[in-house]
Amino acid sequence: MRVLIVGLIFVAGVVVAYFFTQPKDEPLKVYNPIDVESEMVEKDLARKGFGHTIQEFSFTDQNGLAYGSKDLKGKVYVAEYFFTTCGTICPRMNAEMQRVQEAYKGVDRFKILSFTVDPETDSVAQMKIYADGHGADSKQWHFLTGKKTDLYKLARRSFFVLKPAEAANQGDVGSDFIHTNYFVLVDTQKRIRGYYDGTDSREVDKLIGDIRKLLEEEN
Repeated sequence: MRVLIVGLIFVAGVVVAYFFTQPKDEPLKVYNPIDVESEMVEKDLARKGFGHTIQEFSFTDQNGLAYGSKDLKGKVYVAEYFFTTCGTICPRMNAEMQRVQEAYKGVDRFKILSFTVDPETDSVAQMKIYADGHGADSKQWHFLTGKKTDLYKLARRSFFVLKPAEAANQGDVGSDFIHTNYFVLVDTQKRIRGYYDGTDSREVDKLIGDIRKLLEEEN
């Protein structure tokens, strides 16, 4: 009997020790300019290590309606930069973004923002055709166009998805437009909480999980 009791105590101790030594979910990192590749950050922001937030903005969505910061209060969102005539990484990115939308279908606290880098081509009508072709729910997934200078300023000074040198040249190289393949996760306080390769399904799987973490964290 004594041996049995000792054995049970030992097993219980192992279980308790296992529970307390398991890694706990860490909060998602808060990104500041100092945490981003230096080539993506303008010099006046490069040393900023605290307090970065996405600047206020307002553009026009695929339904011809103004959409921006005021509509995102209390929301978690993912942002990307793309253009509708892109034949390289954009189709893959937006196929992956469709998976993100499906994972949070009907969740009002989560939004997706797709900013164009080619507003001369990507009119409201063009964005509507593209959005419909990707099954976008216009209440959740907003394709945004507007003034090129404003779009590029937001990309390079808030989201850090466009190199300053490229932005100064308006991002054009021949008939192409330079932008990264990253999706950017933003919390309800307008802070960047993650970067994810939008062409990599495994990275997008992680994004889908991290969105849930944020929604739970900020509930």
